[in-house]
Amino acid sequence: MSHLNPLVSVIVPHHNRRDALALCLRALAAQTYAPIEIIVVDDCSTDDSVAVAESSGATVLRTRTNSGQSAARNLGAGHAGGDILFFLDSDIALDPDSIGNAVAMLRDDPNLGAVCGILHPRSLIADSLAARYRALQMYHWWMPTGGPTRELHAALLAVPARVFAEIGGFNPYLRDTEAADYRARLVQRYDVALTDRIRGCHDHDPTLRMVLHKVFRRAVASALEWRRGELPGDSRSRAVAGVVVVLATLALPLPLLVGAAGAAVTPLLLAAAIGLDGTTYRQVFASEGLLFGGYFFAVHLLVTLVGTVGMGVGVLQRILLRRTTSAVRHSVPVR
Repeated sequence: MSHLNPLVSVIVPHHNRRDALALCLRALAAQTYAPIEIIVVDDCSTDDSVAVAESSGATVLRTRTNSGQSAARNLGAGHAGGDILFFLDSDIALDPDSIGNAVAMLRDDPNLGAVCGILHPRSLIADSLAARYRALQMYHWWMPTGGPTRELHAALLAVPARVFAEIGGFNPYLRDTEAADYRARLVQRYDVALTDRIRGCHDHDPTLRMVLHKVFRRAVASALEWRRGELPGDSRSRAVAGVVVVLATLALPLPLLVGAAGAAVTPLLLAAAIGLDGTTYRQVFASEGLLFGGYFFAVHLLVTLVGTVGMGVGVLQRILLRRTTSAVRHSVPVR
């Protein structure tokens, strides 16, 4: 890095949700670090998001068609002048010292190719039960472990510009697994750090239906794009817990088939699944109390079930796709 206070280009991909964007830009204006340039890449918003961004003084770029966050990030990076690129989703309001902390970490460790942050355990705008659940779930699953991480969170990500040029941009064809793809390329040459020195408050989905839909969609995509060494939720115990919850669900009809003895199977399997993710449940009950803890408990089991089913669907699609590709390959005549 050329000097102690390098220019940081904050690249904000955005689509609609002007209120969240306004809070995001307000938090960037309150950063303790300078110099910063803010580039908002509007991905064909249909509200007045562009006017909100322009009124804040940000540079505004526009995609020609709705192309997703990866393409928007790449477009912003192509117009950035900073020594460090800070990718920030537009529904996240950063803590004031986050960019300064990112710069310090990258400056102090030349082996670091990226540093990414975590989310606060509260939602930025939405205050529904579902949003509260999602904020707590992501907080407890994204907290740094103190060791190497298998995760890379593109929503709060700082990368030296030279590293981004070397590794290349985000895959524009991926909308749910682009971070895992980018990390897989990045860690071949550099270290990645997950830190609580970079924090932001995210505006989470307000309804349970939206949460479940997103969990299922991302699980399917993750299975389709799975790479050797990756684990769901960055944890083997959580992956096993998901399988156990599915087995517990499948065991529900057992009392009808084998009598009273079968009634104990589902509770025992659920107890095992809860034990595998016990730290999350204990922390939520301790911080939120019995009433909301009970809601979190029920929804978390449902989310675990939906995510695991989504992984199963993705694995099945992957197998079928592989067989179809193989069949087509072998049906082509050799000349």
